[in-house]
Amino acid sequence: MIKQVLLIGIFISSFAFNTSAQRVAIVDVSNILENMAEYKTAQNELDKIAKQWRQVIVKEQDKLKAMYNEYEAESVLMTEEMKKQKEDEIMEKEKAIREMQKGYFGPKGELFQKRQELVQPIEDKVFAAITEYAEDRGFDVVLDKSSGPGVLFVSEKYDKTQDIKKKLGIK
Repeated sequence: MIKQVLLIGIFISSFAFNTSAQRVAIVDVSNILENMAEYKTAQNELDKIAKQWRQVIVKEQDKLKAMYNEYEAESVLMTEEMKKQKEDEIMEKEKAIREMQKGYFGPKGELFQKRQELVQPIEDKVFAAITEYAEDRGFDVVLDKSSGPGVLFVSEKYDKTQDIKKKLGIK
């Protein structure tokens, strides 16, 4: 985040000293993606997969809760050794659930990989269209106004989002 703000600050300050030599365009990548049918389809697919995995985790958590309730109810009748064994089983189940969550939703989990598979090609297509547009029209820098607080104001004459959407066949 700080790097983005710093880089944008450097770009903006370099434009202040040499505005006539630099051509700048602004696009709203989020707006472009949200208007692409294939992106919406990919997002729906990811949402469906995530929902299924959340349901699996909830079922496992319910099993864990049942194990704990059973332990609580029967612990008065158990020997110390039996208590220890049940406690270990409960801890193992908790660990297994955490690992499952990490495997599905972690930084390198299945959802991340599925997102790379489904969404990355669409994003690459958009960025290729932006690059081609910038090169064809002689823009030196293209900024994404949807990427955070770095772009606070954009004059409509610099916003080329509609041109990129047109290039991609998006209305």
